Amino acid sequence: MMTPQRRASVKKRRRALVTGGAIRLGRAIALTLARAGMDVAIGYHRSTGDARRTVADIQAHGVHGTALRVDLADPRAARELVKSAARVLGGLDVLVNNAAVFFRTPFAATTPAQYDALLDVNLRGPFFCAQAAAAAMGRGGGHIVNIADVAAERAWPGYIPYALSKAGIVVLTRNLAVALRPQKIAVNCVAPGAVLRPAGFPRTRWKAITRGHEGGPDDVATAVLFFATCPRYITGQVLRVDGGESA
Repeated sequence: MMTPQRRASVKKRRRALVTGGAIRLGRAIALTLARAGMDVAIGYHRSTGDARRTVADIQAHGVHGTALRVDLADPRAARELVKSAARVLGGLDVLVNNAAVFFRTPFAATTPAQYDALLDVNLRGPFFCAQAAAAAMGRGGGHIVNIADVAAERAWPGYIPYALSKAGIVVLTRNLAVALRPQKIAVNCVAPGAVLRPAGFPRTRWKAITRGHEGGPDDVATAVLFFATCPRYITGQVLRVDGGESA
């Protein structure tokens, strides 16, 4: 039987949703939050097997974990993801907008469908997830952490729609920080540099970018944990995790 002390500790656990949390960077973020004692829901699209494994690893830290399938290109589905996570976890304290798609789009050959696919998931999805999260958090407040990219501030002519989506995340972060300040919701952003070579990204190009200074997912996850637990007076900030390249 659970003791009163154990019930109290469970009740006080913070509850987080990480979109795109089944694999790669999202998985590292989800596990870092779990190690910090948070119950964690992950959103995923196609990575069913990976989602199950990540949930098992979350639960191995003695917290609750769950996986929720979603297509973030659909705004209604994005909102429902947040509602479902809050329902399963018993509330919501932290939203990490991590899910994104990435593929090459040469300027002259980019199609409207490709443009929409990148902007829908990478920018529209986080907007509507944040909208639903603000409602779920209510007046009790919370933290929203958006994942951008150093591409938001650099010229990547082969990936223009992707870079636009990440620049939009930076602008979204600053506007939400002001809009949600009365609700005591802090909104911040982590902009990773070279931490994981994207699938299909040329190795030679990756080596040229990293120049031997590649970081790791845990570097980004540590920054996310800070913003997920920091005082709410810290809001509207963009933290570049890029090994000093932006300096």
